[in-house]
Amino acid sequence: MNLDLAATERRFNKHWMVALAAVAAVAAQVGYFLYRGKDAFHFAESATALPAALGNTEALADSLFSEYLLPFEIASVLLLVAVVGSVVMAKKRI
Repeated sequence: MNLDLAATERRFNKHWMVALAAVAAVAAQVGYFLYRGKDAFHFAESATALPAALGNTEALADSLFSEYLLPFEIASVLLLVAVVGSVVMAKKRI
């Protein structure tokens, strides 16, 4: 990326507290799930039999765009932010 070391250090030097908080949050979640064990996870009920007219692709699309629309949209926004962030980081000058 052709950035000199001083500019990189100035840019990322003050973010260590945020990174430490994120690591602590993830460690707390992992510790909670290890402590609670299998009871902490709630698995969905098994799906009922699908009609013969629907194939796997149609059933997936039906559930994705009806029941799981909000998580699908959140994932798409996160992917968009990641792509824009990688382009911004790759540019030499903004």
